[in-house]
Amino acid sequence: MRKVFIITAFVSLVITGLLSYAVSWWWLVTFVIVALLIIMGIYDMLQTRHSIMRNYPVVGRMRYWMEDIRPKMYQYFIESDIDGRPINRIDRSTIYQRAKREMDTMPFGTQLNVYEEGYEWLSHSIAPKDFSTLNHDPRILIGNKDCKQPYSSSILNVSAMSFGALSANAIEALNGGAKIGGFAHNTGEGGISAYHLKQEGDLIWQIGTGYFGCRDEAGNFSAEVFKKNVSRPQIKMVELKLSQGAKPGHGGILPAKKNTLEIATIRHVQPFTTVASPPFHSAFSSPKGLILFIQQLREWSDGRPVGFKLCVGRKSEFAGICKAMVELDIYPDFITVDGGEGGTGAAPQEFSNYVGAPMMDGLAFVHNMLAGFGIRQHIKVIASGKILSGFHILRAIALGADGCNSARAMMMAIGCIQALLCNTNRCPTGVTTQDPQLTVGLVVKDKKYRVASYHEEVVKSFVELCSAAGVGEQEQLTRSHIYRRVFMNEVRTFEDIFPSLQPGCLLNGNIPEKYKQDMEAASADRW
Repeated sequence: MRKVFIITAFVSLVITGLLSYAVSWWWLVTFVIVALLIIMGIYDMLQTRHSIMRNYPVVGRMRYWMEDIRPKMYQYFIESDIDGRPINRIDRSTIYQRAKREMDTMPFGTQLNVYEEGYEWLSHSIAPKDFSTLNHDPRILIGNKDCKQPYSSSILNVSAMSFGALSANAIEALNGGAKIGGFAHNTGEGGISAYHLKQEGDLIWQIGTGYFGCRDEAGNFSAEVFKKNVSRPQIKMVELKLSQGAKPGHGGILPAKKNTLEIATIRHVQPFTTVASPPFHSAFSSPKGLILFIQQLREWSDGRPVGFKLCVGRKSEFAGICKAMVELDIYPDFITVDGGEGGTGAAPQEFSNYVGAPMMDGLAFVHNMLAGFGIRQHIKVIASGKILSGFHILRAIALGADGCNSARAMMMAIGCIQALLCNTNRCPTGVTTQDPQLTVGLVVKDKKYRVASYHEEVVKSFVELCSAAGVGEQEQLTRSHIYRRVFMNEVRTFEDIFPSLQPGCLLNGNIPEKYKQDMEAASADRW
């Protein structure tokens, strides 16, 4: 191919040169184009990085161009309404429609294969509740015996996404939506920025292993800096992040392209460098240390609710945390259970795909452990992991959650099109980029109302589902309300698939066989 290119290039140059000289100077335009292509081809042959371009000058570049447009072609012209990943077109369209308050009904029946393994549904009641009589803004009160400032939380809030991972406009729009809709906005582990505060929406301040916003010069936790920042009136709760679904056991990643001078100042790190949070906390080193640290954070924050977030991994370690709670008689006000399927930002492929329990498995386990230790009543459980619709909220609450957090759906409410460029700083909608030429497309005044509208409509759909199930309060939902097809001709309830534990059974010695090994390995004094 290289020889063909050389011969073709020489012949084309001679022919266009003669035509421009003998026929018309207009041929000079063609001559220049040919010359530029030849220069490009010579460069391709001389470079050593790309074999295809080296062997197929100019033409080989088509391979990389087609590879670049492949996801876009697939999304718009090839994928069906139900097979898009990670979020299919039906769910994406519903989010957009509810955010814009457009018609969100669908015609001609479901496109889902209801006889396919994994299909799930709600068992409705012959005597449903009157929707108009139900509470259209169901809330949960977060705060136990040691909490002085309990927080009345919506059952759906904005999940953790940092300023840095998201643009300033995106953060401000999410917080503005939270203010309008009366729900909370999790800051993510990147600290508290001016964009979190400008719209005055309620904040859940997340503290990760990097302690951004509460760290000293060496990167260790600083109680003085924490006290200063937590005193802001917008901060309603504090969440200590142990791990996240996108990359559990890895620590957060902020690519250098996104680490602007402004973000570096907020996080107290060097600008334009890749910031990788440590995979573990330096402020404590055992389950008891974690619980005592949470108690200390609660005292330093004047009694605000304090909890922790994790993606379930080694089950004996969570059992150790439960043992520590019981021994110390100290409990976090809430636990956020993230799913291994989650993630809005940058993560290594192996961690995103193969590390951490999926949300439903982790949620069922956490609820069971807290119930088994007889401490469930002290702690609210929040589910986080592909919560997109009213059914997803209902399914999570039936499985054991008190409320839910959503990240990707909230991103779509402000314009995300699932371009899958979150880690490149080239997000075309201005959601996950720090490039001012792209963020200008995201208009806060418009998008904050879309966030509020999406929240209102999806909570409304949850209440409608409760009505159909004959349930007046979300606390009445149980695992028996949800069915899943496990084989072509076999259906089971969530209670069959995720059997509940009797309250206190892990303390009185009545330990189910599947929990014995983890209970024996669990320790309150070491991980």
